[in-house]
Amino acid sequence: MPRLYIVSLLFVCLTFSGLAQKKLKQIIAFADEQYVKGDFYYALEYYKQALKKDSNSIKLLWKYAETLRSYKDYANAETYYAKVYAREQTKTYPNSLLNLALMQKQNGRYTQAIKTLELSAEKLERIKISPFYIKTIREIESCKWALKNSLDSSEFTPLVHLPETVNSYDAEFGHTIKDNRLVFSALKADSSNQQEEVYDQAYRTRLYYSVRDSLGNFQPSKINEDLFHEKLNYGNGSFSIDGHYYYFSICEDDGFSYSCNIVVAEWEDSLFQIRDTLGIEINQNGANSTMPYYTRFRDKEVLVFSSDRKGGIGGMDIWYAESIDGISFMPAINIKGINSSENELTPWYDTISNQLFFSSTWHNGFGGHDIHSSTYIGGVFSSPENAGQPINSPANDLYYFEHRDSSYISSNRVGGFYTKNPTCCSDIYASYPIIELITEESITDTILIEDRLKQMFPITLYFRNDEPDASTYRATTKQTYIETYQKYVDHYDYYKAEVSKGISIDKAQVYVNELDGFFKNKVDFGSSMLDTITSILLKELIAGSRIEVSIKGFASPVANTAYNVNLTKRRISSLINYFKSTDGGAFASYIENETLSFTFIPFGEYAADQTISDDVVVQNESVYSRAAGLERKIQVAHVTIERDKSIFPLMAQNLVQNLENKKSGSVITSTFIVKNKSSEKIEIILPSNTEFQKYNMDKLEVLPNESQKITYLYDTKDLKGHQSLSFEIMVHGYEGSMTLYTNIELE
Repeated sequence: MPRLYIVSLLFVCLTFSGLAQKKLKQIIAFADEQYVKGDFYYALEYYKQALKKDSNSIKLLWKYAETLRSYKDYANAETYYAKVYAREQTKTYPNSLLNLALMQKQNGRYTQAIKTLELSAEKLERIKISPFYIKTIREIESCKWALKNSLDSSEFTPLVHLPETVNSYDAEFGHTIKDNRLVFSALKADSSNQQEEVYDQAYRTRLYYSVRDSLGNFQPSKINEDLFHEKLNYGNGSFSIDGHYYYFSICEDDGFSYSCNIVVAEWEDSLFQIRDTLGIEINQNGANSTMPYYTRFRDKEVLVFSSDRKGGIGGMDIWYAESIDGISFMPAINIKGINSSENELTPWYDTISNQLFFSSTWHNGFGGHDIHSSTYIGGVFSSPENAGQPINSPANDLYYFEHRDSSYISSNRVGGFYTKNPTCCSDIYASYPIIELITEESITDTILIEDRLKQMFPITLYFRNDEPDASTYRATTKQTYIETYQKYVDHYDYYKAEVSKGISIDKAQVYVNELDGFFKNKVDFGSSMLDTITSILLKELIAGSRIEVSIKGFASPVANTAYNVNLTKRRISSLINYFKSTDGGAFASYIENETLSFTFIPFGEYAADQTISDDVVVQNESVYSRAAGLERKIQVAHVTIERDKSIFPLMAQNLVQNLENKKSGSVITSTFIVKNKSSEKIEIILPSNTEFQKYNMDKLEVLPNESQKITYLYDTKDLKGHQSLSFEIMVHGYEGSMTLYTNIELE
């Protein structure tokens, strides 16, 4: 081969190599730019391209792992931190093991995280003043705590994931409930597209609200147009105690590096009017001040907030400032007992228990940010305590607040809405007392029960396509709902495989992710709620109530209309069969004597979403999709309870009290414990006091399953020998009575 040709070929190869290196540098530089701006999804796409060209670069692997962590993709971040450590053994990145362990912790792998952290401590032991070493030691203790305090899923009731009228495929953060409005902020694009999770410059944090109706359902959310600026981020928020002022954050951003100040608006006639930015006592120059919560510490009104201002412990700290007039404040005070070298955020204060709730990445926890509480005693805040599960999870849990008897948090835990990364984005979750209520032996006040029942309805139950008893026009079935549900569960993987056929990988992944959420948040949840309502109804029936259950039936648009009407009847029939067979047939006699009755409302496909495909050829849309699955359902629409007033609701531990011998003329005292065995609050009627007999109760109203003490006093003047004294008590609105006896020998 001629020498000139070899030289020319070498020159061409070097030229292409040089061009490739230049292009690689451009790709990395662009990815770096997106990372700095906070557009982690976009940065990941370009780092991924760079890794295809240079998969051996430890620096690139590190950048990719760091970006995955920032994107909250804990599973993949763990994988790439492991790859980094395998190649550099902490020589290039001394915190590679620490970051690997943190991802293992956020994946709930506490045992493995402890091993990784102990190895990290060995590697960093030479420089014990290093922040990496200090964090490693802190996390060893935290992971050991998490391992010890983790509960089995059967030991707690999961939080309720709020519906799509509130949560979306973007990020939502709950703040408060005012006038039946859930006020929250959300990070959404100006032009919403739930198929992407690209947080570009079009994304802004805005304030939204969702009205909760009389049945407890959250209506479709609306943006708060009073508090809106197209180039600014509006978030957080708290009302003053009198409801006149509203405190919230306005943030400028460079990408996602927010710079926030706290602003006050006036609230009048359901409208906001921005008044002013608060003074330097709250908004220190050059500092980030945000997440305000207005409350009362004992006898003084204060604004509690989070800030990285000078004088703090480190990162974002919790501060409070005493209010002068709601607009002006005294100098802010750092709550040193709870703050750490890392971030403490989202304060909320309970004036009843005198507890301050906040989120922290430093104190013992299950994951990243955990909710903690500190009690305010004598002007001092106690050491923080973790709020435990299910409030906390391996993910990030923030924005805890309570409203009446419910609590709310915002979390990016597994189970939220997403398209690509299951832990990418925060959703709002709630804990409702009804779940606690029915897992206890007692059921509280009837009014509370009926309020909770209203919140629970409609209970929606979902079915596989053409089930039960496919390809028949029968209107009844021998299957129970639980049998059909279990068959559905057994086919989850099959549905996910079928929905993916014949479409692009990206589109298939979206469909599969949608199904995952549908199965967990709809199908499984409906079955769980049916079990919950079953226990309540059985207790009502045992207590003598008559119950009517209204059931609606639906079907997807596949098959002809007459067929679908009968299909919905079969689905309703399966629910009746469930009630006949569940709890060892406990409901059967009540159904037979019509104490428990059902009304049927089969809609077939008449009420189905007519935009859903009924094309049996394109079955990944008409049969296996989440949209089609949503239409194959029945609903327990509502329950009517008629309580039997002829069954006396009281029982007593002892109807007779036998007292020791007393002298004639003594004033004797005997005590009776009575219990309300009904499922409603009752009012006891005692006899009228006389000169010789007196009756006392702490309160006459008795809650379901609650016990109360009745004290009976009798003056035995002029009585001698064996005496059997008695009195009668009644219950308002009920037939019958109870007689209580006191036996005594008088000398």
